[in-house]
Amino acid sequence: MPTEIIAHRGASREAPENTLASIHLGWEQGADAVEIDVHQSRDGHMMVIHDSTTRKTARLNRRVGIQTLAELKALDAGRWKNRRWSGEQIPTLAEAFATVPAGKRMFVEIKCSVDCLPQFVSTVRDSLLRPEQVVPIGFHLTTMRLIKWALPECEVCWVVAFRRSLRGWNPRVESIIAKAKEAGLDGIDVGARGPVNDAFTRKVHEAGLKLYIWTVDSPAKARRLIAAGVDGITTNRPGWLRGQLW
Repeated sequence: MPTEIIAHRGASREAPENTLASIHLGWEQGADAVEIDVHQSRDGHMMVIHDSTTRKTARLNRRVGIQTLAELKALDAGRWKNRRWSGEQIPTLAEAFATVPAGKRMFVEIKCSVDCLPQFVSTVRDSLLRPEQVVPIGFHLTTMRLIKWALPECEVCWVVAFRRSLRGWNPRVESIIAKAKEAGLDGIDVGARGPVNDAFTRKVHEAGLKLYIWTVDSPAKARRLIAAGVDGITTNRPGWLRGQLW
């Protein structure tokens, strides 16, 4: 299958990240999927926002988890980007799911603790999306394992960041594969600054796992990754990048 172009927090180069405006723009620009992040509000709602506080996007330095749905909805999450986006709210996960067109997918990075998993699972099940349209992802392997157990029909991926040392890149691909397989996951989502090449991709695919890359805004790097056979590339500029590639 062709490499998927995944809009990072929506079309976040042009619109305020993790808002319905950014998500809709990602779809308009032809993204195959949109990636969003979720935290849980004080009263148990899954909210689409990257940081644990609302400081960056709503100019209120207060944790998401101690604010209610009503309090979070009262914030302006668009003006920080540009005045034209004033009035954009922090969406709920259900609102984000409602934007997904037929045949498209939504990658959802779980930023909250395992305490939010029951609400996340119920939101997925209550949506009108098919299981293959929802891809839960996250850095915490135990959380991903629990989500895969609760939503076995969904593709679930482990997010991995690389570190470089005098001995090379860590973690090594063999370790990543072993841990993802042991957790029963379907794929890995790794940082673009890591050692992804033909050999890396081949090892991942031979293990029966999918391979996604974040975050790529360089056409040259995207071309190298596509040539290596990765399954998807996450970018802040989905429309522009697609236009540079094809």
